[in-house]
Amino acid sequence: MPLKNKKEIISWCLFDFANSSYSAVISAVIFPVYYTTTIVGNESGLGDLWWGRAVSLSMAVVVLTSPLLGGIADFGGIRKRLLLIYTLLCISAVAAFSLLHKGMVIEGFILALIANIGMEGGLVFYNSFLPEIAEREYQGRVSAWGFAVGYAGSILSLLIAIPLIGSGYLDLTWLMVAIFFGVFSLPAFIFLPKDIKQGFGVMHSSSKGMDYTWNTFKKIWSSKELRNFLIAYLIFEDGVNTVIVFSSIFAATTLGFDSQELVMLYIVVQITALTGAFIMAKPIDFRGPKRVISFSLLLWVAVSVSAFFVQSKSQFWIIAVIAGSGLGTIQAAARAFFTRFIPHEHESEYFGVYSMVGKSSAIFGPLIFGYISSSFGSQRPAILAIASFFLIGLIIIQFVKGGGPNIDPPKQELQNILKIS
Repeated sequence: MPLKNKKEIISWCLFDFANSSYSAVISAVIFPVYYTTTIVGNESGLGDLWWGRAVSLSMAVVVLTSPLLGGIADFGGIRKRLLLIYTLLCISAVAAFSLLHKGMVIEGFILALIANIGMEGGLVFYNSFLPEIAEREYQGRVSAWGFAVGYAGSILSLLIAIPLIGSGYLDLTWLMVAIFFGVFSLPAFIFLPKDIKQGFGVMHSSSKGMDYTWNTFKKIWSSKELRNFLIAYLIFEDGVNTVIVFSSIFAATTLGFDSQELVMLYIVVQITALTGAFIMAKPIDFRGPKRVISFSLLLWVAVSVSAFFVQSKSQFWIIAVIAGSGLGTIQAAARAFFTRFIPHEHESEYFGVYSMVGKSSAIFGPLIFGYISSSFGSQRPAILAIASFFLIGLIIIQFVKGGGPNIDPPKQELQNILKIS
């Protein structure tokens, strides 16, 4: 069957292309280093502390408000409008980065907070368009297309940024990201399905959304295996997110990477992450996602411990490539394991909770990294602390039944879920 809604699908993918400029330049590579080392100063880890606070607080706001705003969007019929508001919030804050200079710690913190809330909060509404624009049999492919286009957006925006940061035009770099995000997100606001008024007021819509989310949580919490899996996922994904947030800062502060080296490092990690996910695609099915997750977590423990001892840039390049291959693998395997527990026709609500847990996992790790780094005046003890996230997640996942080669979750567990549903 041919694809319908091609304009909507292309515009949806282009939005991922657009916002990946923020993910790469602002969230992962260039702005974190600029804020921690130039705006704040990171000799004693104070920059790590403030950046960890910004990331953790922004994600906490998104997690706490998502069920409420999701209900308003779904039942009040203003989803596209909210996506536009969050996108404009993010773009405006990023453009305002060009006004920052050394010593503007609080101003930078507030702008970073607003930008990240705009970015991550908007994704809640962006993701919800997928079931509407793509037929069920095409949703996996459309999702993958968005993922791939997003990687391309990250790489292109970083390549554009290289000559700007090389010439010292950091203020123009932030404006470039704002323009990149704004221009390539325009098709989404033109072609994605229009809002349809549902006739519910704001309070009633938010109440229905909260009830819907709470009922799904109760279903999941009643399943021991699913509950244990999500606890393990929350912990080890927190470690993964913390590594993503602080890897560039560690490379710049501890090992002396300059901005152009950081850009090339990030591009290589993106390529190895994508390669790792493809290479491990078959082993996830043939060996089972649980075994692949366990192997990946052992790899991440080794990477974290190795990073504690690393002394040179060349050593860190090797570690980063290994970590990148494990990044794509663990995310693909975790999602595959989770699908084993989802009752038929409950995919959307269960993945909604999965997404919320994933966002929650960006709260504690960055905060802990920042506090340990500032307390010890060194990032190395903070790296070891993050290794414990992977180790704890590895231990908990061993107690989750299922996840073997091409088998379903324990029948009794699935029956329990279906009874509650």
